[in-house]
Amino acid sequence: MVQLSRRRTLPRIRAALALAALLLGGGAHEAATTVAAGVGGTTNTVEILGPTRGDGIERVIDVLTHQIGLVLPAGTRVHVYTTRESFRRGLVRDAALGENGADELAAFAMGIARPGRALLNGRLSDGGTEWLRLVAHELTHVAQFELAGGEGRAEQWLAEGMAEHVAFQTLEHLGVSSLAQHRRTALMRVQQQPAFAHRRLDLSTLGSPRDFTLRHQREGSVETYHLTFLLADYLIERHGFDAMLEYFARLKRQPSEAAFRAAFGYSIATFEAQAIEHLHMQRSAVGD
Repeated sequence: MVQLSRRRTLPRIRAALALAALLLGGGAHEAATTVAAGVGGTTNTVEILGPTRGDGIERVIDVLTHQIGLVLPAGTRVHVYTTRESFRRGLVRDAALGENGADELAAFAMGIARPGRALLNGRLSDGGTEWLRLVAHELTHVAQFELAGGEGRAEQWLAEGMAEHVAFQTLEHLGVSSLAQHRRTALMRVQQQPAFAHRRLDLSTLGSPRDFTLRHQREGSVETYHLTFLLADYLIERHGFDAMLEYFARLKRQPSEAAFRAAFGYSIATFEAQAIEHLHMQRSAVGD
């Protein structure tokens, strides 16, 4: 069962999570809000630390766990920081990053996820569309880590693409945007992504977190995230969201390439060749 702090009883999560379960086998004082999110007869808590007025975090958690069917681990924390400097300090204190790594991330990132926690720069915490998207994106990463048994096991382009896809599913459930609208925007903007413009994806250089960061900083963050969204969208269109969950669940006992082949039925290289042709056809169809 999935519940929020109002103790409302919510429907059973989707059957895909039963499959995922089988695959898995066996400092400073902050204001805090506790949201309950449980699965399989248990009750897990999500603690929100920091300023939360009007930010919609509770609504996002409701959609992720109730309507989309993701599982957040017991004791998940969402840290919201009021400034870039407090965000940087939080990366050191709450995410155990070194000073240099925290400086680098705080310079461009609005949020990061670690196992069991999401850390968010609260500059956008006005409850608007971009804030809701950010919260959903980072909490999807937390759910991915839970499925995979740790971070850094997935193809990073797919982890980011799924997180973007779930974020826009969430916005659609909340009635503030739609998948179709974002799909069209992404198809129009992806032409500005250098590799895509030259009919390449080079997914092998987007596979690790570090390589992904270097490439999206070099080739355009917005354009590269549009590309990852479209890649995940194509996989979900062909195989369904359950297959995406299966891929992440398999990472607990298989390397990424084997998990990808088992979940989707072909290699990453085969997918890459098919996806670039499909996306260029879709891009031509929407025009400029």
